[in-house]
Amino acid sequence: MRKQEVQTGREAGQGHGTGSPAEQVKALMDLLSGKGSQGSQTPQALDKTPDSPLGPCSSDSMIQRHRKALLSKVAGGLQLAGPCHRLASLLLVEGLTDLQLREHDFTQVEATRGGGRPARTVALDRLFLPLSRVSVPPRVSITIGVAGMGKTTLVRHFVRLWAHGQVGKDFSLVLPLTFRDLNTHEKLCADRLICSVFPHIGEPSLAVAVPARALLILDGLDECRTPLDFSNTVACMDPKKEIPVDHLITNIIRGNLFPEVSIWITSRPSASGQIPGGLVDRMTEIRGFNEEEIKVCLEQMFPKDQALLGWVLSQVQADRALYLMCTVPAFCRLTGAALGHLWHSSRTGPQDADLWPPRTLCELYSWYFRMALSGEGQEKGKASPRIEQVAHGGRKMVGTLGRLAFHGLLKKKYVFYEQDMKAFGVDLALLQGALCSCFLQREETLASSLAYCFTHLSLQEFVAAAYYYGASRRAIFDLFTESGVSWPRLGFLTHFRSAAQRAMQAEDGRLDVFLRFLSGLLSPRVNALLAGSLLAQGEHQAYRTQVAELLQGCLRPDAAVCARDINVLHCLHELQHTELVRSVEEAMESGALARLTGPPHHAALAYLLQVSDACAQEANLSLSLSQGVLQSLLPQLLYCRKLRLDTNQFQDPVMELLGSVLSGKDCRIQKISLAENQISNKGAKALARSLLVNRSLTSLDLHGNSIGPQGAKALADALKINRTLTSLSLQKNSIGPMGAQRMADALKQNRSLKELMLSSNSIGDGGSKALAEALKVNQGLESLDLQSNSISDAGVAALMGALCTNQTLLSLSLRENSISPEGGQAIAHALCTNSNLKNLDLTANLLHDQGAQAIAVAVRENRTLTSLHLQWNFIQASAAQALGQALQLNRSLTSLDLQENAIGDDGACAVAHALKVNTALTALYLQVASIGALGAQVLGEALAVNRTLEILDLRGNAIGVSGAKALANALKVNSSLRRLNLQETSLGMGGAICVATALSGNHRLQHINLQGNHIGESGARMISEAIKTNAPTCTVEM
Repeated sequence: MRKQEVQTGREAGQGHGTGSPAEQVKALMDLLSGKGSQGSQTPQALDKTPDSPLGPCSSDSMIQRHRKALLSKVAGGLQLAGPCHRLASLLLVEGLTDLQLREHDFTQVEATRGGGRPARTVALDRLFLPLSRVSVPPRVSITIGVAGMGKTTLVRHFVRLWAHGQVGKDFSLVLPLTFRDLNTHEKLCADRLICSVFPHIGEPSLAVAVPARALLILDGLDECRTPLDFSNTVACMDPKKEIPVDHLITNIIRGNLFPEVSIWITSRPSASGQIPGGLVDRMTEIRGFNEEEIKVCLEQMFPKDQALLGWVLSQVQADRALYLMCTVPAFCRLTGAALGHLWHSSRTGPQDADLWPPRTLCELYSWYFRMALSGEGQEKGKASPRIEQVAHGGRKMVGTLGRLAFHGLLKKKYVFYEQDMKAFGVDLALLQGALCSCFLQREETLASSLAYCFTHLSLQEFVAAAYYYGASRRAIFDLFTESGVSWPRLGFLTHFRSAAQRAMQAEDGRLDVFLRFLSGLLSPRVNALLAGSLLAQGEHQAYRTQVAELLQGCLRPDAAVCARDINVLHCLHELQHTELVRSVEEAMESGALARLTGPPHHAALAYLLQVSDACAQEANLSLSLSQGVLQSLLPQLLYCRKLRLDTNQFQDPVMELLGSVLSGKDCRIQKISLAENQISNKGAKALARSLLVNRSLTSLDLHGNSIGPQGAKALADALKINRTLTSLSLQKNSIGPMGAQRMADALKQNRSLKELMLSSNSIGDGGSKALAEALKVNQGLESLDLQSNSISDAGVAALMGALCTNQTLLSLSLRENSISPEGGQAIAHALCTNSNLKNLDLTANLLHDQGAQAIAVAVRENRTLTSLHLQWNFIQASAAQALGQALQLNRSLTSLDLQENAIGDDGACAVAHALKVNTALTALYLQVASIGALGAQVLGEALAVNRTLEILDLRGNAIGVSGAKALANALKVNSSLRRLNLQETSLGMGGAICVATALSGNHRLQHINLQGNHIGESGARMISEAIKTNAPTCTVEM
């Protein structure tokens, strides 16, 4: 940032000490325009200059008066948009997304499910400071937020804090302006712009008080009467030249005027796209309410009625669509007001009991309309109006303001002045009434004229829809043509078709919510709510079915589902015509989506991806999509958090499409699974290119494809740059040693990947050695899966050598490889040294007793390993005895798996003896371990003493009736066991009954498996009844 140049005190005194107000304006304008003296003296030094006619006191007093003037301006009616701390920091964002540029505010909230992009935050007191030591302060800053998010509130909050000296201490002068003020002028020069907010211009020797830095705030760009045109605006550097207001603002932003002044602009996202990105130094976004802030907002509305508060909160939380919209503060307050009125109405009479709670947006706004009609907000003491008067007042208000609201929407006009009111025939006297005050707010501008706007954009849309609904029943010309000159249009359906066509053609979606409200007015529930006040009883019945067909006909065949198509589904929901969506929802639940191939079904699926609670958790589209259907859904997949596309026979061209989605700035996908498709190296390369720019994806599952070494290389190259992916699954992809080598090279640089799954890839010892070298330097990876990779002792030795120095790996799977007793020795050595590894899976190797005994010795010393899998390793009694001795000393191991090892009764006895003293083990798996009745008896004795074991699996061991009796006796006193598997253990009827009756004294067991014990149907019923009686909370499998 260029350093502000100011005049010295002596030069200021000589040049302007006794100048006229006009000369003083010139002094200020010269400085703001960067045309002050060539001195570079700071304001602090300036204040101390002895030749200064007024000295520091005069400068300070002028600034103090300005601060007081601003305080008085913002103090009136300053209502923070929810809890104050929400405005204490803003989200730093990198430009606008396509969604923000092109879509309605409601669509933005719905598509992103109320959540913002992953972004850093910047504190309000650092909003205009450099972000690092090497950067400079921003000159042009923009803060965006959808309608009702609290942009003006934020500005007032900042101005108030600055006036108190709490923020913006680098600014000696803050000049807040709104576009509502600027709209009152056709032309302005820079002189008059400053004077309008700096009324102390008559102060003598103003130049002495000129600040080092000034901040010009331009609030509400979306309310600017004329769009800014940076391409065709002529440059102007003369602060005295009067030019159109939009040209003046354009030149200020470009830096032709006030080049040394910081500019802060607030705007709705779509309007801020008028400013070229190259001119914006910093963009921030106001975040919406979180769940706690929604609660606080509603608590502030109903501080004395906890029952009402609890009911309103329950309604908001029960309806996901309503909850998402309540992240917008203004909508949250509107919702609270409507639901509060509904609550009180339900207490005064049951006549509307079947009409609440509201199911649609239009129903909610109908309750708000009824609240306004009922006189809430009127002065106390006045007599309640008669029903006829209320109905007449509602119709008159809609007729008066509706045309204004409707044509305002068409022209993107959201602020109205007295001349606008007169032009549309609005009775200004009517605006003073309590009814209008619920919909319209007014504000005095700096030009002493009144500006009017609807309390929230959605209220303008609701009133516009109500006006159009009524007018279309009697209009004979197109209502969208303000002049009234058009081909004759007769009948409501003709006008509805015209509205639907206009909404579908509006690329910015500005008529989307208007069309929703228009559709909702045909809903039976809305008709019942507004009958007599705004609508005629039952008039919807003649049109509802035809309108539903008309709307479905708007869904375009053979085209990508766009936001307009999804809005059609929202309209059908408002109409309470849900058959289409319900059919797709049922198909999703039953896995029959592949049968639904029509464009309406695709649109309904896209709609569900956006609004369904189930899809919010995970959008499971496995086994259901063709390339064509996926292509039509691409714009909507952007906003799915978790996406499963397994087993869809997708090939490389589809990956090109998905890569474009993942590369988009709008992308919100965090987890995507593409398992069991037909993806080769080309498809992997397309995905890898997207990972170079993607900032949302944390998990990518490609298992069961054929990406090969080249595909692995492409992904590895992306991992060297990507900093967000934390989990990568490449099982069964034939990447071989070369692919493993590439992954290892990436791990040497990557610090974000936490989980890497490479099972069944034939990486061999060469790939293992490469990964081992990477593990010596990598400080991020926590889980590595190398199952079934033809790894022998040489590869294991390399990996174990790396574990001696690695400080981050927590889980390692080496199951189904070729590790012999020699490899077991290497593993034992690593376990004696490593102090991080928690899970080690050595299932299905060739350890034998020698290797297992070596590991058992290491387990004695190890203090971090919690899970050890030794299933199917040809282990016998001697190794089991060594492990039993280790368990008597070890205090960290919680799970031990010895399944399918012939440890016999001797091995079981050794483990059982350990259980009598061990206090750490919670899961013991001894399935098919050649254990007989003797081993079961000793295990039973151990269970009678042990207080920590929760899972015991004895499946496939012939323990017989005597073994069952021993276990049954243990169950009578044991208080820790939760799951017991006695499947196929030769219990017979007698043994099963023993176990079942023993449960009468055990209330901890949650699950028991008695399958495969030749109990028979009658025995099964008897045992089931016994377990239900003795242990009703226990689940039994027979």
